[in-house]
Amino acid sequence: MNLELLESFGQNYPEDFDGVLDCMNMAITCAFNRRGTLLAVGCNDGRIVIWDFLTRGIAKVISAHIHPVCSLSWNRSGHKFLSASTDCVVSVWDVLTGECDYTFRFPSPVLKVQFHPRDSNQFLVCPMKHAAVLMTLDKAHRIVPLEDESDLNICAAFDRRGLYIFTGNARGKIHVFNTLTLEMKASFRVTTTTSNTTALKSIEFARRGNCFLVNSADRIIRVYESGEVLACGKDGEPEPIQKLQDLVNRSLWKKCCFSGDGEYIVAGSARQHSLYIWEKSSGNLVKFLLGTKGEMLLDVVWHPVRPIIASISSGVVSIWAQNQIENWSAFAPDFKELDENVEYEEHESEFDVEDEDKEVLETKGPCEEDVEVDVTTVESIPAFVSSDEEENDDDRVLLFLPISPEIEEIEESWTSEQAAAAAEDTGDRKRAGSSKDQTISPKKRKMKTVDVDLPNAPVDEIHPLLSAKKTQEKIPKSGRAAGKAPKTSKGQGHKSESKSKYYKSSGDWHKENAS
Repeated sequence: MNLELLESFGQNYPEDFDGVLDCMNMAITCAFNRRGTLLAVGCNDGRIVIWDFLTRGIAKVISAHIHPVCSLSWNRSGHKFLSASTDCVVSVWDVLTGECDYTFRFPSPVLKVQFHPRDSNQFLVCPMKHAAVLMTLDKAHRIVPLEDESDLNICAAFDRRGLYIFTGNARGKIHVFNTLTLEMKASFRVTTTTSNTTALKSIEFARRGNCFLVNSADRIIRVYESGEVLACGKDGEPEPIQKLQDLVNRSLWKKCCFSGDGEYIVAGSARQHSLYIWEKSSGNLVKFLLGTKGEMLLDVVWHPVRPIIASISSGVVSIWAQNQIENWSAFAPDFKELDENVEYEEHESEFDVEDEDKEVLETKGPCEEDVEVDVTTVESIPAFVSSDEEENDDDRVLLFLPISPEIEEIEESWTSEQAAAAAEDTGDRKRAGSSKDQTISPKKRKMKTVDVDLPNAPVDEIHPLLSAKKTQEKIPKSGRAAGKAPKTSKGQGHKSESKSKYYKSSGDWHKENAS
């Protein structure tokens, strides 16, 4: 498919709701591969569902974790992806086989994992209330330095090429470290209009260009240019290119990210299922997408190539895309669309066998047949190229997952040998559930879990996903519906001869009268 023909004229952002992807479980997080052909969705039951995004069908289901999946990241080639769960476990998976290659257990909950943009042997882990950790697949790890040991609320991310690691803390300070040496190259402080500091929640880089955004607790999204930050050096004062915020509702932002071409920024509100899209160059709000009222947003990702956004709320992945308007004149240049019925007037020689009135066309000169057409050189598609110096690695990129069809009923004309061979071939690919588009990977081999030793890491912390659930399940201070013992009604004009006692069993309150 030629992506250059898919580009719209002057508009490259989604406009309307375009359906949902139901994983049959509560979806929590999602991530596109580099080309946007596969979408990995992490669920609250520990399963990872890989969708074929072109057909909108389930390509593979991996039973990855026991606890909810909280973060996902694809490597550059798409053959591997990282997953982190709320039980402090980080795993590396093979996409084709569905088997786990490596498993790492951390002492504290993991908030985010990210593969190195160029080197698939390295990945970044952000544990809760601990410094970021740079891991390698040979089970070695290095801790990204901290300027202040007391401030441990760290968010971190690789830059576009993976040359530097950007970290932010709760005091509004951003540090830039060299990935190879972990030497600090630059630093600056994000300040508000009142010269106060604000806590940083996340750092996201654009797929194209050198810009990155910072989501802070003061409800403002700041866009910086990484080259300017590095040029300012340590304790510099770079100015943000844009400051984006919701001036009406003053919304806190749950998740922010760039578009595939880096020209637009989408942010999801932490209060409701609403998406704001700004143009990076001008800072203008160009689109506001509102989901179902009352739903809470969990994650937002933008398609790497096309103007499509995937958002998660209420356990369902919602797809936002452009309105496709049928244009029949694109197939036939002389085709004319009519708004109402028109009486057709037949031309005089329209149905004649030979057109007597047709003018004789002048004979043109011989066509140039000596022009050589190059049909062997494969030119790279600009939409897929993230930099000018990268090599063409189309042969190594995993775009789709192979799916073999299942034979449900054996035809009568088949011989017994053919039926046995077909049954043996499909026996290993039986899928659990009634969905025909779902493929659950076979039983995986037992992998040894590697314990990562982090000094001074908190061991009694609870992941924010789990703490949010427990907060909803807490018993309020008052209210019978929440499970509290009902108050005894006072007698009117006389005292009750018996005293009422209450005891709790199986979550319900029961009354027992004692004389």
